[in-house]
Amino acid sequence: MVKAGAASSVVPLAACASNEGLRFSSLAAAQDAVTKLAANGIPKSDTAFSWAQTLNHLAQSIEYSMTGFPESKSRLFQKTAGAAAFQVFAWRGQMTHSLSEPIPGAPALDRGSDPKQGMERLVAAIAAFRNWPGGLKPHFAYGELDKASYELAHAMHIANHVSEFKA
Repeated sequence: MVKAGAASSVVPLAACASNEGLRFSSLAAAQDAVTKLAANGIPKSDTAFSWAQTLNHLAQSIEYSMTGFPESKSRLFQKTAGAAAFQVFAWRGQMTHSLSEPIPGAPALDRGSDPKQGMERLVAAIAAFRNWPGGLKPHFAYGELDKASYELAHAMHIANHVSEFKA
């Protein structure tokens, strides 16, 4: 687990001309970049998920950190490979994972869903997470994360997906 406060040690980077290597140090920075990217219409990408699916996928992940993931890897996986993967991502300040892989056990994402509703859902999930008063549920792969670590995980997750979209 990354120690509390470690998330703030990641240098905040705004979206650059190319989204490749995009990094965010906080959910606020991620939300600002996603909002700016979507300001001129629906961003384009060759990824398997549409823009609306991506926004809903990102919101799902944040929501599940508060309510619990539908399926999880074994505790052994979480404490070994999952924890190690998160540590590497946190050290790099950047996550890489399959951008077409749904959250295990999550409802299928509708390709034709409304991007505006997806954006509203993501913004609401970020606000709920930032104001969440209770404990957080274990991540399906990384296991137990404190709030600062979870925020970093969510910010890196958003950056990884958004990096594939262009205005």
